[in-house]
Amino acid sequence: MRLRTKLAVVLLAIWGFLTGRDRRRPEPMLEDSGGGDSRAELIVALLLLGAAGCAVMFIVVYALDWSNETQWLGLCLGSSLGLAAAALILAGEKVVPTEHLEEAYPEAEHFEEQEKIGQLVEETGSRLSRRRLLLGAAGAAGGALGAALVVPVASLGPVLDTSSFYESPWYRDRRLVDQDGKPLKASEIETETFYTAFPEGAYREELAAPVVVVRLEKSELELPPDRSDWAPDGIVAYSKICTHAGCAIALYRTPRFAPAEPSPALVCPCHYSTFDPATGGNVTFGPAGRALPQLPLLVDSAGELRAAGDFSGPVGPGFWGVRTRRPTA
Repeated sequence: MRLRTKLAVVLLAIWGFLTGRDRRRPEPMLEDSGGGDSRAELIVALLLLGAAGCAVMFIVVYALDWSNETQWLGLCLGSSLGLAAAALILAGEKVVPTEHLEEAYPEAEHFEEQEKIGQLVEETGSRLSRRRLLLGAAGAAGGALGAALVVPVASLGPVLDTSSFYESPWYRDRRLVDQDGKPLKASEIETETFYTAFPEGAYREELAAPVVVVRLEKSELELPPDRSDWAPDGIVAYSKICTHAGCAIALYRTPRFAPAEPSPALVCPCHYSTFDPATGGNVTFGPAGRALPQLPLLVDSAGELRAAGDFSGPVGPGFWGVRTRRPTA
């Protein structure tokens, strides 16, 4: 049908709809063969809104860090995808209409036919609000699902503000305590023994919180000149977080048959990065790209170990090479 004819039909339909004399409800011109079920449309809209709600809950759980977070995240995302799939299946079977005209459109100049065209416009318009509802629900579900899939990217790290990479709970005179909160005394630190310590009163889950503490013979120490007073009585402390991939330093290698065996070393068991505590935490083996950050120590009047300042460098794995900024307490 040419554009002029189409335009004429639309104008006649609108005119007939607005000026029709007989407002009795005639028999519908369209024969519905299973599509356009209003009840099914409502169910589809509710399913899509439910999918959107579950996706939003995924974001909420992720942001608020609930207990059993992994299970809740899986439940929310799985429910959202399941509801969206159910909505699409029902929409394909019940909502998408298959319409057949009983007869061809008559000539537009007849008044009776104008009424029928007006009726056709009215019948089509009756589904307009439901269509908008479905489109709105589909948009909400798609937007919420898209946001739920994008939000976990935040776990890769801050996008603009990277200051959290350099924050540390350590500062001068803060005591070192064990996992039970008991202060570590210098006299209790033995050679060939591995200790884990935390800053007193700080949140232990912070990346820079845990440190490893070992005692070496003073004659074995080869620290950089500016760290000559960082190891009282031969006691040294280093970040417990490996500079390769952020795993925990959990092994301490001590030679049993010196001098045939290597010197003492701190070892990450995940990828076998090995660090020399005598030389300032330098890498001696493995994939780590830089030394372990060292924490300066002092012994107070009660014989307890305290931090003499902050780490020698940023804690954790290096991003795009070696990070050079100093940590901040």
